[in-house]
Amino acid sequence: MTDALKRLSDEGVAIWLDDLSRKRITSGNLAELIDQQHVVGVTTNPSIFQKAISSGDGYEQQLADLAARKVTVEEAIRMITTADVRDAADILRPVFDATGGQDGRVSIEVDPRLAHNTAATIAEAKQLAWLVDRPNTLIKIPATKAGLPAITEVIGLGISVNVTLIFSLERYREVMDAYLAGLEKAKERGLDLEKIHSVASFFVSRVDTEIDQRIDALGTDEAKAQRGKAALANARLAYEAYEEVFSSDRWVALDKAHANKQRPLWASTGVKDKAYKDTLYVDDLVAPGTVNTMPEATLEATADHGQITGNTIAGTYEQARADIEAVEKLGISYDEVVQLLEDEGVDKFEAAWNDLLKSTEAELKRLTPSEG
Repeated sequence: MTDALKRLSDEGVAIWLDDLSRKRITSGNLAELIDQQHVVGVTTNPSIFQKAISSGDGYEQQLADLAARKVTVEEAIRMITTADVRDAADILRPVFDATGGQDGRVSIEVDPRLAHNTAATIAEAKQLAWLVDRPNTLIKIPATKAGLPAITEVIGLGISVNVTLIFSLERYREVMDAYLAGLEKAKERGLDLEKIHSVASFFVSRVDTEIDQRIDALGTDEAKAQRGKAALANARLAYEAYEEVFSSDRWVALDKAHANKQRPLWASTGVKDKAYKDTLYVDDLVAPGTVNTMPEATLEATADHGQITGNTIAGTYEQARADIEAVEKLGISYDEVVQLLEDEGVDKFEAAWNDLLKSTEAELKRLTPSEG
């Protein structure tokens, strides 16, 4: 084992775990990862909860209690998921306190079926923040068109947000703008900006998956030379945009009011193509002020053989632009790909949520006590 995770942390990359389950909480595994693997945060999504709750491990008693109370399946899921997030937040609280609120965070997502409804997303975010009732929670809001004004309003209420499902550079700039607008609202309302935090989850591996598939369909040597380059290029150009926005005059005014930068978070960092090194989206996306949320397999791979050689984003912007242009020259539309990925991302989370509704409903029926 190397201490690549420590080196990564020392370079200013916050290591978060992209997974949560009740078993991980109760077995002491999460506490162990914090203690031994430099993990300082947790992200969840509908797919993660669907997998955890469907396994049934640790949920039986709570499900039985909920069945006895005859709650709706939606309420049952909210009670189960917020309980896990609350417990994980408590485990991470010392990290939260030690980092002044920057890390030690646990994310929980609004119902993905609300992704295109601004008012419902705002209402759900407020409800989730109230239900979990921990200062180290991040409410996840998808970066859809309807999500952008919701981000501004929720930040403006003083609720910390993880903006998820960002694929395009244009949308990422809109997300940063929504965050700054939210901080300005919060400032007008007299809220303490120092307590408001946010990350912007920029998805990485799915970009390569989609573009490589199109490259493979072309089949030429010229096309194949561009495999595995687009995702890193896209993320690196996102970091360039972050540096630009968070050195602007608009930001400087908020910085004087003790606001926090919205950190870029590299999401979807598990490598999907076995042709690539399994730590690609960790080793090659090292820069200060970022977060990398990893599935456990990626975390373990990085701990074992990650190659952390310092900042791997600085000085790459010109090449990154060239890599995106090379893909465009092949006839692969960047704009079309990133819009497709956003649409698919929302659909996948909604499908996972619907699967979770079905499996939880079946469990509640099974456990409902007979009358009499």
